[in-house]
Amino acid sequence: MFRHILYLGIIITVNTYSIKSQDYLIVDTGQDACYNSTQAITAPQPGEPFYGQDAQYSGNQPSYTDNGDGTITDNVTGLMWQKSFITLNWGDAEDSASTATTGGYTDWRVPTIKELYSLILFTGNQGTGDPSSSTPPPDAVPFINTSYFDFEYGQVARYIDAQYVTNTVYTSTTMDGNATFFGVNFADGRIKGYPQVRPDGVPFYARFVKGESNYGINNFVDNGNNTITDKSTGLMWTKFDSGNESFGSLVSNYTKSDGSLNWEEALDFTNKVSFAGYDDWRLPNAKELQSILDYTRSPDATNSAAIDPIFETSSIINEDGEDDYPAFWTSTTFNPGSDAIVIFFGRALGYLDLGSGEQFYDVHGAGAQRTDPKTGEPTYGFGPQGDVRRVYNYVRLVRDIEPTTGLNDENNSTPSTFSLNQNYPNPFNPSTTVSFSIPVNGDTSLKIYNIIGQEVAELVNKYLPAGNYSFRWNAENQTSGIYLYKLVTDSYSEMKKMILIK
Repeated sequence: MFRHILYLGIIITVNTYSIKSQDYLIVDTGQDACYNSTQAITAPQPGEPFYGQDAQYSGNQPSYTDNGDGTITDNVTGLMWQKSFITLNWGDAEDSASTATTGGYTDWRVPTIKELYSLILFTGNQGTGDPSSSTPPPDAVPFINTSYFDFEYGQVARYIDAQYVTNTVYTSTTMDGNATFFGVNFADGRIKGYPQVRPDGVPFYARFVKGESNYGINNFVDNGNNTITDKSTGLMWTKFDSGNESFGSLVSNYTKSDGSLNWEEALDFTNKVSFAGYDDWRLPNAKELQSILDYTRSPDATNSAAIDPIFETSSIINEDGEDDYPAFWTSTTFNPGSDAIVIFFGRALGYLDLGSGEQFYDVHGAGAQRTDPKTGEPTYGFGPQGDVRRVYNYVRLVRDIEPTTGLNDENNSTPSTFSLNQNYPNPFNPSTTVSFSIPVNGDTSLKIYNIIGQEVAELVNKYLPAGNYSFRWNAENQTSGIYLYKLVTDSYSEMKKMILIK
């Protein structure tokens, strides 16, 4: 099919066609600082300790459009959100969503845990005050973009009680038999299992969503070489984790020999792994790792980890003496630096007294996201839910199928010159990939403008190591036309044109 389009007095004939993009685009965490085990540091170089962490890989950068009618469009996921929120009991959420009319729309729904987690940003900071206080400390920063989304800290009890509801129900129970759903707390940057009927009477928050209902659905393929491809996200994973005997000779060099590692060891392990013919494995960031959780599974309900059985997951004996599955490290640091994000594929244990003496309980559920210290010795009894903090967690590695984000040269070779390549495909609908090379480290921005010079998207704006990069732009919410994309570094600038046809 051909279309003729008039731009600036020039007739352009283009062959239009449908381009199927990935169904489950993971929004980057937003983290742009590097850390050691305690604090922020200058970005480490290959071969140096702590190399390969979250800030050194750039994914689909967060991008939103305020539609001016109380709705916000996520330009990466294509989902539309309410700008504001309400407070309610979890059991009232479905009815509240079905009667919502924000922006004139009547098809609002309660989000899934994966939809809601797409909004979290790890530029947030819980602050240095007492989390049990009713007043947030002055250095607290919400884990959501408050330039687009309304937000408030907890108003009834603790300031960190800003837990948002989802329709994702835990297949087991938490605490002492509580029916549980998974929610995202944008005040303290965590996913936890919360009681469907809250005993303290503190309300939950709700922000409803509309749009594609297949967001968060994986499409796993076993590649037959001990790797698993998720065609929905464009990521490839190791079928095994660090506890598998395949990695025994490597993990034997670390503090423990069972595959559990502290955070620095996890990064070092990742940088040294050559597996299934690939050398570009990395430690997944928090959102990437959360994307492969299967919330229909749990140790109690399915006698398995909370992940598709296409993967193999090491088993452990947990602190309560039960057969269980590990938590896994991510490359994402939790501000201000001494903790990193962990995802639980087994029970998320705590140790506390619920009236029958101190005991271990599954306090947050398989599928929770918490934090662990990067160094030290395991402890339990931390915080109001008595969190178990293992310090030594497991690792599952990831790489890009056809690298579209971050360092994308399979040999990590450093380019000799600056270059900005023509986007592909071009023309495109609705997404395209822009790639470039930078031969030196430096501040780098890649922005997209419409034909009259208005900025419509920022794909990257951060310090990048020398390397070859590619970024995907989803123009689902833009109109047909000519767009300009511009690469700017400390010593180089170049602009090219591309065409969006709908």
